[in-house]
Amino acid sequence: MWAVRRAARPLSMFTSAAERLGRDVDAPPLVEAGPIEVQRAAAAFNQMQTRLQALLRDRLQMLAALSHDLRTPITRLKLRAELIDDEQQQRKILADLSEIQSMVEASLAFARDETSREADVSFDLAVLLQTVCEEAEDSGGDAKYDGPDHAAYVGRPQTLKRAFANLVDNAVKYGGCARAMLEELPATFRVTIDDDGPGIPTGEIDKVFTPFYRVETSRSRETGGVGLGLAVVRSAVRLHGGNVSLRNRAAGGLSAVIELPKPSATSLSANSNTASPTPSDSSF
Repeated sequence: MWAVRRAARPLSMFTSAAERLGRDVDAPPLVEAGPIEVQRAAAAFNQMQTRLQALLRDRLQMLAALSHDLRTPITRLKLRAELIDDEQQQRKILADLSEIQSMVEASLAFARDETSREADVSFDLAVLLQTVCEEAEDSGGDAKYDGPDHAAYVGRPQTLKRAFANLVDNAVKYGGCARAMLEELPATFRVTIDDDGPGIPTGEIDKVFTPFYRVETSRSRETGGVGLGLAVVRSAVRLHGGNVSLRNRAAGGLSAVIELPKPSATSLSANSNTASPTPSDSSF
């Protein structure tokens, strides 16, 4: 048994490293120690992770640069459009340019968020959800929270708050209200956000997580949005090792379900000295 455990220890190490990499491409590299075969495998794993980090960084930098450079020609086109005598044609062109500019600004913000990721800290998941609902109500929306008063969690509060806020805002905007519920299950925290809107056509549920994709029946130019909100939600949830899904409710409306793995006792203990944000914390 001792020999088997000793032989299987490197496999366990690589399994844990692969799980960390799946959640966070910026996870710490493996320690290159042990027998020569293990050192070589660890070195190869670290090289792969470094290449992945470089690839993602280059893609995000390209997106940010492209979005930034597009601002100038869009501004020039807006100035030239002002000189068009046909008012109806001018209005249409300016509306198209405004939509393009909104997409550019959203792309730039998305790239900045992805390249400036925050560190994991200990915080209260229940308080964070309550804060999101309270802020939506302060803005005139109908948002309610149902769940425990407190839920200890380890992760990135700003990132998760942005994801929850996007879902609550969508529920209020397109469904008339947002009902956020937090459940503590044996292995996960489940966050469910329901609304009373028209829902999403079944064939488009998986597509709405694609950047810039919009369901035309509910997301028009008048209601706003460029189609990045749900892409941000999925990115944030996957960063925490979780999953997000949408489903139409039998009673009507849409339900967004987020499953977040519960933190281990070790991670909670390691982050116990980190100050947890409060509802009034400006870092949110």
